Amino acid sequence: MHTGQYVFHQLTSSLSRYEFQKCVDAYQGDHYVKSFPCWQQFLCLCFGQLTFRESLRGVVLCLNVHPKKLYNVGLPVSVNRTTLSRANNQRNWKIYQSFGYYLIKKARKLYQNDTTFLDDLEGAFYALDATTIDLCLSVFQWAHFREQKGAVKLHALLDLRGNIPAFIHITDGTVHEVNILDELLIEPGACYIMDRGYIDYQRLYKICQDRAYFVIRAKQNLKFIRMYSRKVDKATGVRCDQIIRFTGYQTAKDYPEKLRRVKYYDAETDNTYVFLTNNFDWDSALVANLYQQRWQIELFFKWIKGHLKVKVFWGQSENAVKTQIWIAICTYVMVAIIRKELQIDRSMYEILQILSITPFEKTPINTLLSDFDLQDFEEQDQKQLSLLNF
Repeated sequence: MHTGQYVFHQLTSSLSRYEFQKCVDAYQGDHYVKSFPCWQQFLCLCFGQLTFRESLRGVVLCLNVHPKKLYNVGLPVSVNRTTLSRANNQRNWKIYQSFGYYLIKKARKLYQNDTTFLDDLEGAFYALDATTIDLCLSVFQWAHFREQKGAVKLHALLDLRGNIPAFIHITDGTVHEVNILDELLIEPGACYIMDRGYIDYQRLYKICQDRAYFVIRAKQNLKFIRMYSRKVDKATGVRCDQIIRFTGYQTAKDYPEKLRRVKYYDAETDNTYVFLTNNFDWDSALVANLYQQRWQIELFFKWIKGHLKVKVFWGQSENAVKTQIWIAICTYVMVAIIRKELQIDRSMYEILQILSITPFEKTPINTLLSDFDLQDFEEQDQKQLSLLNF
């Protein structure tokens, strides 16, 4: 399989050029372009993501070290930094957003049958959250956040069946998380799990009207009246399970229906949490368990920030920043697709670490990622460390 092809070419050749070109044509990305089309721009930035380059200069330098190999991976014999920078600033970032959503759709189909505790439940389950990426306001003057600080926010809706993002939206730092609820296309029968930063009862009621469910952490100043209580098993950590109505004038106007209030005590952290949901059928312990799964999106953000280049940017314009973020997401999803299609029993972290140092090797990817047991190396390193600790 892939005999004689470079690892980087094996990765990118799995992508649909037809679908990519459809995205380019939709925004006229290659209009009047005589050389260095959008596909080559994508390849350069994808290479930078996979090899953890710190700057555009570093991307170009590492590519130009292999001039005889670039043609075989779909790049010109020499990559010019000025040309790449101009492409990042001028070519519409929505090209890569559209292609990212195509890859996300493909990845979600591959991961939808992954075994999780959700297997016994019907419908889709999503975790919604946002993370802030700090920027220097004097350099990124368009990224307003605070008086002397710039930032962009990465809003994501994570499909908990496979932990693949189903929706991603990039805004400047001043946009509050709750506004993203207006951007979502609510899926009937799905459940949206959110932190209390997303509390807006009018928007929550719209989710209810769209025949979907939500689980959200309640605020402490919640004004309500208890209609009746259900029996609970306190051994599960659930302290109460109540059916309530809001009593505040504006709150009751925004959400006129009854709601379910579940109080849960976490013995490990010695914290008490109160959740609101419009689902009256789930077990109360399941409601608490669903909210705990929201942590998966925190891990997703941590992973993206730690292993892809979305904190150090290779351009200063808004277009360049959004282009880089979306190509980072495309890279993440591309590797996730390869992992599932080749049935590689290795974490995303391990796969990226191996790919980062082998882009111009000719070993088949499946062989490259399966020929050795990383755990054996870790155990050997641990033994060596123990010998050095007198």
